[in-house]
Amino acid sequence: MNEPLRIVFRDISPYEDAVEAEIMKWANKLDEHYPRITSCRVVVEKPHKHHQSGNLYRATLVVNVPQKQIVVSREHPLHHSHEDIFVAVHHVFEEAGRQLKEYALKQYGDVKDHAILPHGVVSKIFPEEGYGFIQGFGSSEIYFHRNSVLDGFENLKLGTEVRFNEEPGEKGPQASSVKIIRKEHSHHR
Repeated sequence: MNEPLRIVFRDISPYEDAVEAEIMKWANKLDEHYPRITSCRVVVEKPHKHHQSGNLYRATLVVNVPQKQIVVSREHPLHHSHEDIFVAVHHVFEEAGRQLKEYALKQYGDVKDHAILPHGVVSKIFPEEGYGFIQGFGSSEIYFHRNSVLDGFENLKLGTEVRFNEEPGEKGPQASSVKIIRKEHSHHR
């Protein structure tokens, strides 16, 4: 983190030291999801006094990364687990971590997609029946249904290069999602 972590407490004085230690632990884990965090601010407060359900806590986390700000706030008026201040803090950091992972994948998506998703070419296609097969590089043919094509089944033809997620099907491996690999410099049609 470029700037130090900022923590703000409102109306929770008896818990501040213990909660601060927990926040520091969780904040260090955020760097594992995305190492280029520029700043992080946490606000932990007890916004309402509920007579029947006890005191519920709200935690708000603002994480700044290059070109994006992630804001996560958790307050569940009827969610009794948030009577525990540590659960409220845990939930905002968990959600922010998930969003940071997603942001990191988008930032470095192309590099990671090549490593993660298998690719191949459409080897057989049956437009009337709505299915086809992909010849995966280094694997056997993989079945796919028209509903698994993210870019539109009608855009596929023999030899179209695709990336796909493979999963076991009733009659062997099948592609659960198929995405056409766009060539970078093919802007003309």
